[in-house]
Amino acid sequence: MRAVVQDRYGSPDVLELRDVEPPAASGNEVQVRVHATSVNAYDWHVMRGDPYLARLTGIGVTAPRRKIRGRDFAGTVEAVGRDVRRFRPGDDVYGDLGAADGAFAEYVCVSEDLVETKPANLTFEQAAAVPLAGHTALQGLRTLQPGQHVLVNGASGGVGTFAVQIAKSAGATVTGVCSTRNVELVSSLGADHVVDYTEDDFTRNGTRYDLVLDLVGNHSLTALRRALTPGGTIVLSGGGVSSGGSLAGPMWLIIRAKLLAPFARDRLLVLTTTPDRQILTALRHLAESGGFTPVIDRTYSLDEAPDAVRYVETEHARAKVVITV
Repeated sequence: MRAVVQDRYGSPDVLELRDVEPPAASGNEVQVRVHATSVNAYDWHVMRGDPYLARLTGIGVTAPRRKIRGRDFAGTVEAVGRDVRRFRPGDDVYGDLGAADGAFAEYVCVSEDLVETKPANLTFEQAAAVPLAGHTALQGLRTLQPGQHVLVNGASGGVGTFAVQIAKSAGATVTGVCSTRNVELVSSLGADHVVDYTEDDFTRNGTRYDLVLDLVGNHSLTALRRALTPGGTIVLSGGGVSSGGSLAGPMWLIIRAKLLAPFARDRLLVLTTTPDRQILTALRHLAESGGFTPVIDRTYSLDEAPDAVRYVETEHARAKVVITV
């Protein structure tokens, strides 16, 4: 099969399209013929091995342990292991490989516990845009209550476009923060208010929010807390773009939040996501009920994967970037 492989850390130039052996399903695994995958910030962080501290978490100290990039996938079940009960060949599915990676390829093998039926109203390209970004948005808003006011910093990005829609479907008042060129997009997703960060600093304009979902990491904790109502919640989810070579990158903000959280009057939450079929099921129901529609900025072919990752990393892509296989 064809797959996008890397042998060393570096720029998108280290990504190469090669012929490799396809994975075979065994036990409770399903083999999926991938029709589409999508690019996440996670992919280029692993591609570069950046920040350096992340290499100590299992991705590989001197080179990536997993050679094929990509987490999100949508496709058709090709074969199943002997213990699989939920799927059979021909089923249309989607999922998230997690740290196992491998979705920038023609086939993936994954436990049936990490796969869900593809939302019936979404194309393969749209479904491939959902797993990691949708999961992050849903988890980031898990404390949100109807009627609360939520601010999404990074509202036009891959996670942000889901977060705005999911928050609205939950009955919240939503403010999205983005650049001038994305104001119309964020408004079209249902945001009640849009802050153009080139003209206004939401941490200094006097408005207070019950929940601030920070997907960018471009403000200090002190600044973010100024934007909270008393007892409000800040949810941090990484953020920050790097060309490689940083020690901790956005992890510094997360480390500080974890240290301060036990002593803070406000709630400081650090978002972590682990692939979960229940989350995929919840996202499927949300998509099928109209809770969100994935927004796709650009689509690339598998042999254009390096360009797709480069675009996400360096050109401030809006919404999701998808790779068709």
